[in-house]
Amino acid sequence: MDKEYIQNIPFYNGNIDNAINKLCEIVLGKKSVPKYCVFVNPHSIQVSKKDKQFFNAISRSDFILPDGYGIVLASKILNGKIKNRITGFDIFSKLCNSLAKYNQRVNFFLLGSTVDVLKQFEKRLNIEYPFINVCGSYSPPFVEQFDTSEIYNMVDMVNNGNTDVLLVGMTAPKQEKLAYSMIATNILNTKLILPIGAVFDFYSGKKKRAGKFFQEHGLEWLIRLLYEPRRMWRRNFISMPIFIFSIITEKIRRLISYS
Repeated sequence: MDKEYIQNIPFYNGNIDNAINKLCEIVLGKKSVPKYCVFVNPHSIQVSKKDKQFFNAISRSDFILPDGYGIVLASKILNGKIKNRITGFDIFSKLCNSLAKYNQRVNFFLLGSTVDVLKQFEKRLNIEYPFINVCGSYSPPFVEQFDTSEIYNMVDMVNNGNTDVLLVGMTAPKQEKLAYSMIATNILNTKLILPIGAVFDFYSGKKKRAGKFFQEHGLEWLIRLLYEPRRMWRRNFISMPIFIFSIITEKIRRLISYS
């Protein structure tokens, strides 16, 4: 797949339909080494600069998708090819819709969030996509970092469900670190891992996603900021300006080196 480096992160810079086709091939194919897809925004990049484990978790994944208008803007400044952001919800919904065309049973495991959210998520999934079987779900304890025994416990649950797609719904960088640690056990038996964060809350109905106008005009961040100011203010008013400044600096450095 076509890649474009932004702040040492190799982003996928193709269109979403090609990405979905590739993910469908993985889900419907034979099991091998689990493939791992992450969604990275400017805040994630800034955090990863101080967190080596997080940097490894995103930079070594199989598919790094541009989640956030800031990544699109950075690509434009650097004369790249990324035209649109690709969110976890975009991939989740389009993947489910695309898999429906094949009339093949697929096993999903739900990991993260709360028991109530997982139940509502599964209930809606069963109605809209009856070919998807939720082979298991687990709401882990709320801790900053999972210990080795808990990680192996979650790996066992996923393996016992004969899982095709593992959905991990936590906050970043926690969900990416967990997914990366589960892969590192070398015994995780699934085809695709998708850390989708707030998608669990949106799809279950716990939270309402911003309307299409805000999504299509790069303003979804504003709605989330209004609903969750304590959690979102740092990424929008600190991480984003620092990220854009670093991109402009990189642009100037490139211009000087080419001159």
